[in-house]
Amino acid sequence: MRELCAQFPDAYWRELDRQEAYPDAFVRALTEAGWLAALIPPEFGGAGLGFGEVGAMLEEINRSGGNAASAHAQMYTMATVLKYRSRDQKCRYLPPIARGEVRLQAFGVTEPDAGSETTRIQTVAVRHGGDWVINGQKVFISRALYSDLMLLLARTTPYDELTDKTQGLSVFLVDLKQAVSAGQMTIQPIPAMVNHHTTAVYMQDLVVPAENLIGVEGMGFRQIIDSWNAERILVASEALGDGRWFIDRASRYATQRHVFGHAIGANQGVQFPIAQAHAALEAATLMRDKAAWLFDASRSCGPEANMAKLLASQASWAAANAALDTYGGYGFAKEFDVERKFRETRLLSVAPISNNLVLAYLGQKVLAMPRSY
Repeated sequence: MRELCAQFPDAYWRELDRQEAYPDAFVRALTEAGWLAALIPPEFGGAGLGFGEVGAMLEEINRSGGNAASAHAQMYTMATVLKYRSRDQKCRYLPPIARGEVRLQAFGVTEPDAGSETTRIQTVAVRHGGDWVINGQKVFISRALYSDLMLLLARTTPYDELTDKTQGLSVFLVDLKQAVSAGQMTIQPIPAMVNHHTTAVYMQDLVVPAENLIGVEGMGFRQIIDSWNAERILVASEALGDGRWFIDRASRYATQRHVFGHAIGANQGVQFPIAQAHAALEAATLMRDKAAWLFDASRSCGPEANMAKLLASQASWAAANAALDTYGGYGFAKEFDVERKFRETRLLSVAPISNNLVLAYLGQKVLAMPRSY
């Protein structure tokens, strides 16, 4: 992965950021090398690797100065697809995904009003004969303009008819290109402070074949938890990669930059924050590794996946601030890439889940303290 990333240096990512463009050449290179099929079983054309290996892969992309978010959804969506799709569905979709003929890069869950309260989503799917007809809106759906397929969560039972609010939601696989060409879906870019290719998606009488329902109707919330845990592990990996990029750059610059007759890295005010961030990254790595190991062993890993994301994003943010302080004014200059990576890694404290919600989950679900919301 390091060798592949060397073909896409800082200047490549810097120019994409300036143009707010998608790294199509990089994603094609990942696909052609087989990396985006890493989790797909060999019988369907993939490498059959686990989340430990994929975490290392995404970490290396970000450590190289790139942004793995351009392609990571094809990894964490596999947690739901591989576990809950029927064999016929796998035979139909996985081989073309593995060959790079089809991209599964969009995950449609978040809505404007529901936000992190996923059980309150309002996108509705109603059965009509052999099809489902879906109406609603999703927001902050990254890469929808650059994906062929989207994993979509919609309501199939009215909220007020449920006693268990985690039920009544279902997962569908949506053909984005077909939906847009049929006029049943509109995808609108959302300008943002990071080049994350995020969009709002509007669905009006979107027709989805019944065979594209994944798993059991009404159990979609439980089914996407697997993808959420996978997503937290992989986002933690990206945060670790960012953090190590900051540490690598900051320590090198602190050694080379001389002021008042000596290297600025000799000053404890510069050196200690970098060293502290390095220690935090090493500790977060162990939690990421434990979470990935549990996931690959098909064991419960919710607390570990959430803690990995929490600790890695915090460690990366500490490394980002240490690097920016080390570079001083040059840290704000685009040619050094610190400001670009600074913006990118800040997102990971908020998305795909706010660190405050991680803390609430740990306090209530792990430590059994009173519910705060």
